Parts: sequence; structure tokens; C-alpha cells
Amino acid sequence: MSVAFTREEDSEAAAADLPDRPISTVPNLVTPSGLALLEAGLEAARAAYAAAQVGEAVSADRTAMARATRDLRYYGARRASAQLMEDPTGRDTVAFGSTVTFEREDGRTQSFRIVGEDEADPAAGSVSYVSPLAHALLGKAVGDTAQLAGGEVEVTAIE
Repeated sequence: MSVAFTREEDSEAAAADLPDRPISTVPNLVTPSGLALLEAGLEAARAAYAAAQVGEAVSADRTAMARATRDLRYYGARRASAQLMEDPTGRDTVAFGSTVTFEREDGRTQSFRIVGEDEADPAAGSVSYVSPLAHALLGKAVGDTAQLAGGEVEVTAIE
């Protein structure tokens, strides 16, 4: 059948049937800033949901309503399951919430903060506590080495 003969509502209905955002099965550990991000996401989802319900917006744009409903479910579930972990007080070993600096075998120095899954953004310098990098470094002290991606790294600072 030619695309010219498909009904516009059919493509809109398919777009409105959005799958849920995946929710991890590991504990939802969050830093104080990660909790704030979840709360902001939940508030934005509530606002989007309310905006999608206004007037005839629901019938005019079912995808907006579906997206808002999906995000509301996701952020509601993530906020409800959040386990707040205070920032570490000691700097003896790498822990959840620590910023760890390490040197690679090729001389590159990198720093990452270990945070919850929703807060992780490697480009901004944060990785999830369930990432291979975090697993390799958690519990290490300054001067300790860890195996990472087939190479060795040395912890040079913990903040």
C-alpha cells in the first residue's frame, strides 16, 4: 500500500504506544545531587502530563500524552526506589560518591565521580557505581592499582 493511503492516525497511534523506559534491577543508590535530579525529572514529567491534558491537547497529540505518562511512571518509580547515600566523609578508599583520579599505563590521567545510574554522565566526569570502571576502583586507596580494560590503572587521588 502506498504511504499516501495510510491514515495519519495510524502512525500517531503507533507513536503513542511508547514502550516503558527500562528500570534497572540493581539498588537505586543516589547521591544528594542525584536525588535532586530525580525530583526535577519527576516534576518535569508531572508538568508535561498536566500540559498534555489541557484542552484538546490529548486528542491533538497523543504522543505527547504517551511520552508524559511514560516519563511520569519512570521518574515516579525511580524516586520511590531511591536510596540516598550521603557523600563519603573519608578519603582513604574509593566509595560511592567519591571522585577518584587515576593514571593509565599510557600516562593519561582521568578523574570520575562514582554516582547512581540516573546521574551517570561519563562525558561530564561521572560514572555509575555498577560500571566496570567503578567496580575496578571501589575500595581502592591512593597508590593501589586495578585492572581495567586489559590494562592497569593506579589511583592517584580520592576526593
